[in-house]
Amino acid sequence: MHLDQAWLLALTAIADHGTFDAAARHLHVTPSAVSQRIRALESEVGQVVVRRSVPARPTPAGEALLRLARQTTLLHAEARRELGDREAGVTELSVAVNADSLATWFRGVVGAVADRNDVALRLHVRDQAWSADLLRSGSVLAAVTSDPLAVQGCSVERLGTLRYVPAAAPDLADRWRRGRGVDWARMPVVVFDDEDALQHELLAARGRGLPPVVHRVPTSADFHEAVRLGLGWGALPEPQLLPDVEAGRLVVLDRRHHLDVPLHWQRWRLRSVLLDALTDDVRRAATAVLRR
Repeated sequence: MHLDQAWLLALTAIADHGTFDAAARHLHVTPSAVSQRIRALESEVGQVVVRRSVPARPTPAGEALLRLARQTTLLHAEARRELGDREAGVTELSVAVNADSLATWFRGVVGAVADRNDVALRLHVRDQAWSADLLRSGSVLAAVTSDPLAVQGCSVERLGTLRYVPAAAPDLADRWRRGRGVDWARMPVVVFDDEDALQHELLAARGRGLPPVVHRVPTSADFHEAVRLGLGWGALPEPQLLPDVEAGRLVVLDRRHHLDVPLHWQRWRLRSVLLDALTDDVRRAATAVLRR
């Protein structure tokens, strides 16, 4: 079986950009050229590799080829650079990271990559419980995940623990104060999105379900700000929470109950200088912030 690099690049561009037209713009070719390359790839492997939907998505066969495409693209770029090819250009590293990590400790990784001119980060923001799916599909080369079991073809290492603590604005906490605690059954709550189970778990530990008023704020910075503004209570990661507690902008609702989310770094098992360097950056940033 012959797999032309141009065919694999066309598949990668469709997976990243969602349409044949957008993939063509990225590759600086015509949409018909992208279609021809995908048809040639499908003819060679004898299977459909792209679902012609909106957005276009790889089929299971396409996902297997996408994993190969990302790995070979990375290794080809590094080989060209080692051989002194001045046209090697910038190498893209696709990484999955959860929103709270990106808003806190992962910023150290971003800062480290900013000092390099040969790497472009392509970050996929996904809940840590689901980010391993992006590794399986070939969408990313590495991921911050809560799953300690390595995806096939990947290595995994423990980074540390991100602790979440229930907190609220002082005025909101006073309004719903009941004795020594608060009215968990009725106090409004803020959740991140439908994948966010943190608040559900904290309530379930108290034998409670969600209150009548549930606000959804699906970005980490805005979720944090919504809690600070008194929209509802929320489970906040310690790196975001502690400065606000010290400043009196937030209060901890219950110091005995919290959630510790273990985080792991999974990456494809490749002999890659750039991926190794990124892994070192992740280790340093995690060690500086996360609980060990």
